[in-house]
Amino acid sequence: MHNFLIILACLIVGIALRSCRTLLFRKLGALTFLIASFLTFYLLFGSLWAGVFGAALWFFLPWYDLLTRIRKQRIPLENRLNQQSPPSEDYFPNAPRLIHEIEEAEFDHVIDSGWDWAGMQQHFRFFWNPEAKAVAAVCLCEQEQVAFAFVTVSSRAPDGRSIHTTNYPFSPTLKHSPHVHWDHLPCERNNFEAIYRDHESHLAKLGISRESLMMPDPDEVLKQVEEEMQRQIDHNVDCGLIEMTGDGHFRYSTKGLFFLWIQSVKDMIRLC
Repeated sequence: MHNFLIILACLIVGIALRSCRTLLFRKLGALTFLIASFLTFYLLFGSLWAGVFGAALWFFLPWYDLLTRIRKQRIPLENRLNQQSPPSEDYFPNAPRLIHEIEEAEFDHVIDSGWDWAGMQQHFRFFWNPEAKAVAAVCLCEQEQVAFAFVTVSSRAPDGRSIHTTNYPFSPTLKHSPHVHWDHLPCERNNFEAIYRDHESHLAKLGISRESLMMPDPDEVLKQVEEEMQRQIDHNVDCGLIEMTGDGHFRYSTKGLFFLWIQSVKDMIRLC
């Protein structure tokens, strides 16, 4: 009973900390759950190694989804963005505010489109600013019962490289191709003005001035996104993370499943 009460106390403290709004306290709550798992196995088996094994089990939870869903998943090789009206912004946290901030920054609306990417419905609202030579996109994502919104700011370097800055909250599920530079911001950075400043800093670090940027063509936005995705798929085939199925689809290889597992563990540590 004494051991049970110790573990129960850890769980209660962990739940209390996870309920806090402060990021540090929420991370301490996640650490408390690890401690509770360690104590459960340690007290049951009387071994430190058993306790370590119990705590490590949390990091192997993604394998359930990887082996039951992702391993069987087939993704179309040619995925086209279709012009469509986005769903109601009220279902997506921060989306109306982000769109308002983009418009306040004098970005003009270009087009609404979307596609189904690996079981996730993605709806894009594209904007552009000819003076900034940049394209901004608000992406509304729906997957099962999860809905979220994020922003990406994009520019084209004189040599054709794509430069992106985004607050997408998760690690990428494919490796980026060499001609694309991504700057992933913390998901807490959800103010467009701050995101755009980070984008300018990203360009400066790469030694690219605004004057040298290529002028985006609003009529070619969808085509450029599709072409960039196709190059990314080709790059990941070359890396061995995905493999063709022979019927116009591709799937993750065994190497790709381990890549996704590492990405999931990164998200668990970063977003806990």
